[in-house]
Amino acid sequence: MNADAKKTVLRMIPYGIYVLTADDGKGNIAAATVNWVTQSAFAPPLVVVGVKTDSGAYAAVKAAQAFALNMLGKEQKGVAFAFFKPTQVSDGKLSGQTYRKGTTGAPVLTDAPGAVECRVTALVEQGDHHIIVGEVVEAHLNRPPAGRPDAAILEMKDLGDNVFYGG
Repeated sequence: MNADAKKTVLRMIPYGIYVLTADDGKGNIAAATVNWVTQSAFAPPLVVVGVKTDSGAYAAVKAAQAFALNMLGKEQKGVAFAFFKPTQVSDGKLSGQTYRKGTTGAPVLTDAPGAVECRVTALVEQGDHHIIVGEVVEAHLNRPPAGRPDAAILEMKDLGDNVFYGG
């Protein structure tokens, strides 16, 4: 296989940008910017998320068996970059962002336009990112979008010409 062709073609997949958060209830709160996300079922409502296996966020989700997926708005590039690094918890904030505890115990970013809280229903443990399947058990609409909901979220391409994932 031509490695350059593979990388280019896989980078043609469009990605939204989200912040996955979890609290294992034992003092480990983690968050990470993720982009391998999709809704996979309507009834029950399921989402799937690819999470790097050696990340604190993956360990916290696996321990808690719950997570929140915080949707970022177009103007929240700084938030996306803040969660590319390990989470800093100080002064009641996650990496400088205010949050509240959701019904699952997962942190919900108060400035995100929306978020869903999920209970883990399955893990697909293959590759360097594992797939987490979560059933949506709560939804938060902090700031209703002015138009199409999918047009309101931050996308990978909005982060600049040198930011890629995949391939």
